[in-house]
Amino acid sequence: MIRVLVVDDEPLIAEAHRAYTERVPGFVVAGVAHTARDAMTLLRSTGIDLVLLDLNLPDKHGLEIARALRTAGSGTDVLAVTSNRDIGMVRQAVALGVTHYLLKPFTFAAFRDKLDGYARYRKQLLEASEVAAQHEVDRVFATLRGTSAESLPKGLDQRTFDLILAALREAAPAGLSAAEVAGRTGTSRVTARRYLEHLAEAARVTRSPRYGGPGRPEVEYRPGPAGIGSP
Repeated sequence: MIRVLVVDDEPLIAEAHRAYTERVPGFVVAGVAHTARDAMTLLRSTGIDLVLLDLNLPDKHGLEIARALRTAGSGTDVLAVTSNRDIGMVRQAVALGVTHYLLKPFTFAAFRDKLDGYARYRKQLLEASEVAAQHEVDRVFATLRGTSAESLPKGLDQRTFDLILAALREAAPAGLSAAEVAGRTGTSRVTARRYLEHLAEAARVTRSPRYGGPGRPEVEYRPGPAGIGSP
């Protein structure tokens, strides 16, 4: 489980972020803080993997927490959750190694997308001791940004990709065959399989044989441990 610290000076907003986090599989809230001082106390005493960090705290700017983590050599990651739209603030956040910058207000789908991307990014880093080629480095960074039309292989389009993601999410935790995905999305079986195989190669879904009928078993696709993200 990825342990999360929620930091926001507004108790109602902090509670909403806590509830959102616990709706995303693979994440658990290890603490909630309303001030920078309380956040640093929890970070020193509790094993935290990710901080959901509001920047406008009553006793200290939120980025001072990120700065303190980097100075201490901490491996804790930071996702800034803020209404601050100043581009200079975004640049400072990037310079301090902030993993994501999520603007308030946002939907649960947008929030889940960021956490799912972070989970895939973290899984890739934990599974590899080193990278063998530039494309592997690019893949790790692309995971944080999420899948976009520009990152899809030639011949795959974003609209169909989104439809197939939605079908898999609606069926979860059960898996679907290419024929079943085709039936739910209005695509052909061949087209559905192309997109499903792309997701499998990106480790966003897992393949397994489905037995029970005559002939060769069907291949079933289901979300991987880190989830399949948000369309």
